[in-house]
Amino acid sequence: MNSTNFIITVDTEGDNQWDTSQKATTKNAKFIPRFQDLSNTYGFFPTWLVDYEMAQNPFLVEFLGDKLHNNLCEIGMHPHAWSTPPEISLEKTTNCRDYLIEYPVEIMEMKLRNLKDLLEEKFCHKITSHRSGRWTINQQYFDLLEHIGITADCSVTPHINWTRCQGATGIPGSDFRNSPESPFYPTAHILEIPMTIRYLHQFDIDGNLTPKNLLRGIKHLGMGKFYWLRPDSHCQTQTLKHIIKKAKDEKSDYVMFMIHSSELMPGGSPSFSDKATIENLYQCVENVFQFAQACNFKGITLSDYAHIFSSVNKLH
Repeated sequence: MNSTNFIITVDTEGDNQWDTSQKATTKNAKFIPRFQDLSNTYGFFPTWLVDYEMAQNPFLVEFLGDKLHNNLCEIGMHPHAWSTPPEISLEKTTNCRDYLIEYPVEIMEMKLRNLKDLLEEKFCHKITSHRSGRWTINQQYFDLLEHIGITADCSVTPHINWTRCQGATGIPGSDFRNSPESPFYPTAHILEIPMTIRYLHQFDIDGNLTPKNLLRGIKHLGMGKFYWLRPDSHCQTQTLKHIIKKAKDEKSDYVMFMIHSSELMPGGSPSFSDKATIENLYQCVENVFQFAQACNFKGITLSDYAHIFSSVNKLH
């Protein structure tokens, strides 16, 4: 690829999925248009990775369906094992959400097919991109994705170890500490496009300016840490810009920005509780989009990137 690509992935899921005690609602669908329109303003095309609940929201289907058929976004799949049918009981030993890999392989395939079929029915379009729920995937899972026709995945988070995050039966999440930052093929026909995470030396204050947070900020400046290309409650715009610059300096041909749809709604997530924090979020996002545009990044969807990458590499 000759250009540097800007991929936006949005985990499009119910409101405040972090609170497992609440009934699933999808009010955040009404807050999606602002982000979609802002992305398009800067020439970027979000890939909305949709879960089972959101796929049944009429407003979301109508709005994103129109954008999809005008080539302004992509619809992919984001299966949450606990809410995607068929409903099968597990022998739970924790209060944690289910991983798809905790189910028998035939149930895994049924859940994946049910979500893919629903999305294709609702959006009248083939689904070829995917991100796992709770950032956990294994080879059996990849093989199933290939079997149902997925060509682009973005479940891998380089340098991050999720093994302390248990599933419902107590099994650990994925360990991506040794995973590459660049794309690779976990199967013959699926391109894994890892989340953009880079090691930076940044003076960042996590919360109020207390002695403890000040010391933490100094530590991160001196020793460094891994940062994701995603906004958090503190919206460290400079940090996100530095991630983009570092990836470009490393000659990476893409960066991947991610966010949750619920984070676009006041009170839809723990990080953005009210209108003021949402406005801060959008100011941060727009600054990052402006910076990426100024750095000559080209907007592309997840599946289009995988298709071009595969075509170019087959030629070589």
